[in-house]
This record gives sequence, structure tokens and C-alpha cells, in this order.
Amino acid sequence: MDLGTYGFPTPTAKNIISNYDAPEGVEVRGRYDAEFAKILTKDALKFVADLQREFRNHIKYALECRKEAKRRYNEGALPGFDPATRYIREGDWICAPVPPAVSDRKVEITGPVERKMIINALNSGAKVFMADFEDALSPSWENLMKGQVNLKDAVAGTITFHDKGRNKVYKLNDEIAKLFVRPRGWHLPEAHILIDGEPATGCLVDFGLYFYHNHSTFRRSQGGGFGPFFYLPKMEHSREAKIWNKVFEKAEKMTGIERGSIRATVLIETLPAVFQMDEILYELRDHSVGLNCGRWDYIFSYVKTFHAHPDRLLPDRVQVGMSQHFMKSYSDLLIRTCHRRGVHAMGGMAAQIPIRDDPVANEAALELVRKDKLREVKAGHDGTWAAHPGLIPSCMEIFNNNMGNAPNQITTMKREDAAKLTEEDLLQIPRGVRTMEGLRLNTRVGIQYVAAWLTGSGSVPLYNLMEDAATAEISRVQNWQWLKYGVELDGDGLGVKVSKELFGRVVEEEMDRIEKEVGKDKFKKGMYKDACKIFTRQCTSPTLDDFLTLDAYNYIVVVHPVELSKL
Repeated sequence: MDLGTYGFPTPTAKNIISNYDAPEGVEVRGRYDAEFAKILTKDALKFVADLQREFRNHIKYALECRKEAKRRYNEGALPGFDPATRYIREGDWICAPVPPAVSDRKVEITGPVERKMIINALNSGAKVFMADFEDALSPSWENLMKGQVNLKDAVAGTITFHDKGRNKVYKLNDEIAKLFVRPRGWHLPEAHILIDGEPATGCLVDFGLYFYHNHSTFRRSQGGGFGPFFYLPKMEHSREAKIWNKVFEKAEKMTGIERGSIRATVLIETLPAVFQMDEILYELRDHSVGLNCGRWDYIFSYVKTFHAHPDRLLPDRVQVGMSQHFMKSYSDLLIRTCHRRGVHAMGGMAAQIPIRDDPVANEAALELVRKDKLREVKAGHDGTWAAHPGLIPSCMEIFNNNMGNAPNQITTMKREDAAKLTEEDLLQIPRGVRTMEGLRLNTRVGIQYVAAWLTGSGSVPLYNLMEDAATAEISRVQNWQWLKYGVELDGDGLGVKVSKELFGRVVEEEMDRIEKEVGKDKFKKGMYKDACKIFTRQCTSPTLDDFLTLDAYNYIVVVHPVELSKL
């Protein structure tokens, strides 16, 4: 692949001119579409550019701080509570009151910003739908811009979808879930939009376009005078929350709405962030509605943070559940922190999907979901996540039965026992075995997810679970770590060490299995071979890349030349 300026692919051979009416210093290099142009207006692009220009140096500094922290961890340091911010952790401050419109968040459903998905999720019976520009979305130009069009229609209440195959029209019910939007993380660029010659920051594009077009309509239709509402991913330090708070303040000021109108929930999905929960809430205290246990990314982050620590190898990913001490401690501390500060403590994802052709297996999967949700509500979580509408009734029943008519448990479950949790509790090494089947599953899931991602799908059902970028990342970094340290496998692989030679055989055998499972025609048409190369390269690289999707992003960027008269 020919990589041009900034490390992204050079324009395609198709001489399609991008004719968006962009303000000075902004270049839109994505395909022109009349519907997209209604989103990419001159004023909306100027709004995004103003955010980019004010905050890009702050973002670059925050990302450099991440690199410095990574260097310390690689040299043997461990994450921990910052003595300099003890006054914040020990202070009696609270966040702004939770808006009535989102006081009840017992069950939230998540998914990409695809048109039919948005309608079904808003109609699902969940209290909240988190529309995802991040881990559940492959960030192609088409997906991103169609997503903005879809959300604008959803906020306006006019969104419909005609499924021609079923001859069925989908539209919104009278009662729908509250809409939250998750933009991309700070680290992800948007190569199709250049601002002053640099790729825009992906999250500012996602946030800026959505907020600009929808803030006033949303506040009337869904927010009860508040909003829009957001989920914020991948933070590692409160300085990153401070940037978001400044972005919110600037957006409110630029549009003339009251300070504190925008509200956001932060996903605690990196290991360093668990030691910064009070500080993150403090920075966002006028704009916060809580924290969420992003547990799949959290497992990924544990491996990534300790990838240079051979004494901290994880067992098979299926064994790293909430019963592991470091995971339970993380959940308990999050609940205590949120309730002490007056905001929601949201639980983690139920990734199971209905198994329609096997009622016995389906019931067994639902029972696992029920047990997990019962654990969450009894621990004190105010709500939970589900990946599929079919799980909503079971999850809702568990929370309603244990919470009654109360919208949340903020004032009733203080969890002061969690105040005794230490750094050692949060860092305890997980217990379990590492097996050949674990290596195979990681490889099989990782390759299939990357193949789907390259062809436009960021949320993929595999082996009765909904996989997204977070679970694929666990597969990647675990393989990398096992290869790096020549892990000796347990079980049937007893005495066998993971090596490049062994991994090469596993990749070959799993590719054969994938071809049989998906069928030869689909295998040939899909990008499985490209995905295999990307995933294998990432697993065998001498140094661990921060994110799988940053490498794969080069494969989905398609830029078009801009008419010179527009520059």
C-alpha cells in the first residue's frame, strides 16, 4: 500500500473531486455526497476546526504523557494513586445533580451508528442507547458520515429504514431510549479531514459534528433541558478529562447554552484510570453523570500496561471474569467512588447474543447473563450494558426486582467497605491456566474481527458473543505476550511453549477452520488474508503497538483530491 503524507494512503485512482464548502484551513478529502454535505456545512466544519485549533496542543501533550507513563511501566514501575491529588480523593465535593431525564439507567444497549441498529436500539426497551463511533464501528468515511446523518434524523424523530429484503419499514416508537453518543478516543485521527494540514482529531470530529447539528433539538426532545449526553472512552489520566471539560465549556459557550448542559459518563477501561477515578470526576464535576466499568478494554489495558512484566501474564481470556480479585476490586471501588460523588456507577457489558437454533444453549447463556447482572445490582451498580436487544428483558427484570421503583442506588449503596481497597488489590495477578485452545481462540477471533473491520463492520457476532475492538485487542496482546515470553501451555498443550513456529502452525490451521466455517465463497470475497497478515504482524512484532486499529486504519482510508479552486 502506497502511504502518502502523514502516513495515510494516497488518493484513489478514481478522480472524484471533493466539493464540500469548507472554511479556510480545512480540507475535506472524503467522498462527496449530497447527504454528507448537509452535515459537513461550512459552519459545522468551522466549529470542529475551532475546537481542534484550541485543544490540539493539549491533546498532543496528553498523548506524550501516556508515552512517558508507558516508559515507566516498561522499566518496572506500577500504576498507583497519585499523592499529589490526595486532597481531591479525600475531599467532600460532589458532582452536579444528575439530570432527571437520565436518572434511571438500569439497562443500556450499545451498538454502532448504523441506521437500522439505531432504530432497533432506541425501540429496544432499554433506558439508554449508546450510539458508538468507537469500538463497535469501523471508522470508514462512509460509516462515519452516514452515522452522523442517521443520528441527526434520530434526534429529530424522523429516522426510518426500509428493509427491502423483508419489505419492512422500521421507525421509532412513541417511547424510546435516551441517546448517548460515544466519540472515538483521543489517540485516533480522522485522515479524511485535514485542519491546517494535519489530520483532525477523530473524537473532536465525532463530537463536534453531532453536537453542532443536534444540541438544541436534543435538549427539547430527549434531554429535558440538558444534554446532549456522551460516553467518553480510553482515558488514562484526569488531564484527559480536563481537556474534555474544556471542550464542553467551549461548545456550550459557542452555542449559547448553559454551562453544565452537556453531560458525560467516562468509561474506566484502562488500568491507569482506576487510580484516577476521583480526579476524573473532579475535572468533569459540572458535566459528569458517572463512570462505567468498561471491563473488556480494562483487561486489554492490564496486559498492555504490564506487557514488559513476565510475572504478570494473564490466563486464557475466558477465565478473566469479574470473580478475579483485581476485577472485583475495580468494580467495587468504582461504585464507592461514584456514589460518594453523587453520580451513576454503571456495570459492564453482557456480550452474549441469542442462540436461536439451540434452546438449551440459549438458556444456559441467558443464565450466565442473569448471574452477572445479579452480581452487579447487589454490588451497587445503578445499571448495566447489553449488546443485544434480546437480553434487555432479562437484565431489566434483575435490576427492577432488586431496586424496586428506585431509579438508581446512588444514595442507598455507599459501599464504604471499598474504601479499604489498596493498590495491591487493584493490581493482583489473575489466576488461571494458559492453554492451546486459548491461543487458538485468540487467533481465530482476532483474524475474523479484523477481516470484518476492514470490510466495514466494527461489531461482529462470533461464537455466540458480540465481539468489538476491545475483545479483539485482548486476543492480540495476549498472543503477543505469550509469544514474547515463550509461555508454557497447560492442559493438552502441557510442556509446549508458545513460539513463532507454533504460532505459525496455529495461524495456518485456524485460517483453514475459518474458511470451513464461513464457506469458500465468503472467504474469498472477504479480506481474511489481509486480516491474517495484519493480526499476525501485530502478534509477532518486536514491540507491542498501542492499538490494533491504528495499524489497520491505513487500510480503510480512501481520500479524494480536492478541487484546487476550493483551497
